[in-house]
Amino acid sequence: MLTGVERRRGIAFGMASLLGIVLFIGLALGALLSWDAGTSGERLFTAYTWRILRFTLWQATLSTVLSVGLAIPVALALARRPNFLGRIWIIRLMAVPMGLPVLIGALGLIGIWGRQGMLNGLLLKLGLDQPVSIYGLSGILLAHVFFNLPLAARLMLAALERLPAEYWFLSSSLGMKSLSIFRFIEWSAIRGVIPGIAGLIFMLCATSFTLVLVLGGGPAATTLEVAIYQALRFDFEPPRAIALSFLQIGVTALILIAISLFPAPEDSSADVGRAVRRFDGKTPTARLWDCLAILLATAFLILPLASIILSGLKADLWNLVTSPIFLRAALTSLTIAFTAGLLAVTAALAIITARNAIADMKLPGAPAKSLSTLLGGMSSLVLLVPPVVLGTGWFLLLQPFGDVARFAPALVAAINMLMALPFVVRVLAPAMQLHHKRTGRLTASLGISGWAKLWRIDRPALTKPLLVGLSFAMALSLGDLGAVALFGSADLTTLPWLVYSRLSSYRTNDADGLALILGVICLILTMIGTAGYRKANDRG
Repeated sequence: MLTGVERRRGIAFGMASLLGIVLFIGLALGALLSWDAGTSGERLFTAYTWRILRFTLWQATLSTVLSVGLAIPVALALARRPNFLGRIWIIRLMAVPMGLPVLIGALGLIGIWGRQGMLNGLLLKLGLDQPVSIYGLSGILLAHVFFNLPLAARLMLAALERLPAEYWFLSSSLGMKSLSIFRFIEWSAIRGVIPGIAGLIFMLCATSFTLVLVLGGGPAATTLEVAIYQALRFDFEPPRAIALSFLQIGVTALILIAISLFPAPEDSSADVGRAVRRFDGKTPTARLWDCLAILLATAFLILPLASIILSGLKADLWNLVTSPIFLRAALTSLTIAFTAGLLAVTAALAIITARNAIADMKLPGAPAKSLSTLLGGMSSLVLLVPPVVLGTGWFLLLQPFGDVARFAPALVAAINMLMALPFVVRVLAPAMQLHHKRTGRLTASLGISGWAKLWRIDRPALTKPLLVGLSFAMALSLGDLGAVALFGSADLTTLPWLVYSRLSSYRTNDADGLALILGVICLILTMIGTAGYRKANDRG
């Protein structure tokens, strides 16, 4: 239980955070609305715009179908083979693409599937001329499947492992065949999570920026976000950028509404991979099929990661890390990432504290309930306006005040904070709710409040979750290219922007070395966060 002062302070803290987020997003949208609205409306209904919209939705649909469709046999095979050699490491490998910067993954895929890539070189030796193109629609689909198939497979595997062990005993005693087991047990488990998984992947693919920017290959393979970037960065056509921005917001809003109609897939990452005794799939054909599915999925994931490591090690890493431009980019990236992480953790604390304060009321009124709902919907509001759209709005807003580059570091940090906020809230909310449930009544009965409660009661229990949230937010910010794409220049160079600029100037050796360094930093931060999150779940 909270005292009246603590409750009022928590609600005020949450309202201040809410006001800051709404103001930041609202000013960007206001700048878009106030800039030549008539011309923007006319530019919204052009053949070019509709072609980009069709391609955005088409590639997102194909990516979703391929990712979910290919994840089903992988998840089923992993669920049927609890004793498969290295199974737990394969499941952990599937978490790597989720913590890997998108730009680094794209470089790894180019190293395997590119013109000079390993597999294309092998296929060319077999007499196939240009068998696979990494650029254009095929490359975008390949990259989206690389990042989203592991996510879908892990979520489906978690759904299968939540099934009671009695199901498998009963199916064995009834002598059920593989097809019957799939129809009545396995499919019943995964079909409930497929709509949520598909909606999440569709959302990620429809708002994809970095992969399309690197692998799109030209105007024929451009999504809305990349078109906004090109309109402002290269053509400097604010009306077209504004029209595309509102179209992107509309598409994102429709996707979020559609996703809300389906149950979200339960995140059981702390438990996924636990062995469940199965009695089916003992025939040689079933064993061969399952092993083939697991090995192909593992090779599909591990080859680009190995390419990143091997190509990066071929670069002159010492000269790269000691070069002035790298040191400046690393300092800029770490400063922006740490700032974004602190802001994200602070905003998340404010939101969760305010919601807990409202939940602690005996009879919360309609305004308090509305505020709690609004605070809970902050994640959707953040997802509704993509980073490129926010950057476009603030670019137009600050342009009359002179060189926008002066404000760029603060803008990039704020945008990265918003992008990391939903993840940080998800990490901190369970820990804070559990802590409040365990200690609330006792601290109230002892009369401990204020700074004494914060230092003696809250600090020991919440330090680790706070560090986990900070590490996640920093990893996301360090690997992000979307926010800095509009503002990147000689005065503002982050590590992802440095990698992209080296790749664009065909200095691939340097790009590979920088990508390896950036990938290692981000993966270390992600591993720290994942380890802390798992320990927190174990204690809970």
